[in-house]
Amino acid sequence: MGPCTTFHIGDKVVYPYHGVGTIENISTRNFGAQLERFYLLRLSYNSMTVMVPFSHAGDVGLRKVTKTTEANRVLAFLSIGVIKRSQDWKDRFKENSDKMRVGGLMGVAEVFKELVQLQTAKPLSFREKKMLDCARRMMITEISIARSMGERDAIETLSRALAKANLPMPQAM
Repeated sequence: MGPCTTFHIGDKVVYPYHGVGTIENISTRNFGAQLERFYLLRLSYNSMTVMVPFSHAGDVGLRKVTKTTEANRVLAFLSIGVIKRSQDWKDRFKENSDKMRVGGLMGVAEVFKELVQLQTAKPLSFREKKMLDCARRMMITEISIARSMGERDAIETLSRALAKANLPMPQAM
């Protein structure tokens, strides 16, 4: 996503690691001689508000919520195929952090599925458990919005997709 992407008041957007939010306002603030424009974002899962400068929107990976067709592609990906993963947890953690930030919903789905697979083989480290929990929350929220369904139905949809790959739906931390 380039710096030319603009959002409008009322848009539903994804703020990586924080989840889905709604742009409530667009404001301008002075920083010395510098004038900076901000998006005021209200996060849906905890109602917290966050200010994201226009100049950083691309860096933090702010993006529009996934469309239904992409959500369907992601669900298909969860139900089939195995993930090749880095053996070294530090490399894996860095790759996964990048995917969570700028990989779109498919990137989040890759991290989610990889960590679910890994968890069935061995206990995850605390940092990977937190990342799985974050990926799980983002998947549920975005699937529910993209497919216009409640959270419970989104969890059920994700569970069914994972079950086809013989994977369990992880519980929230």
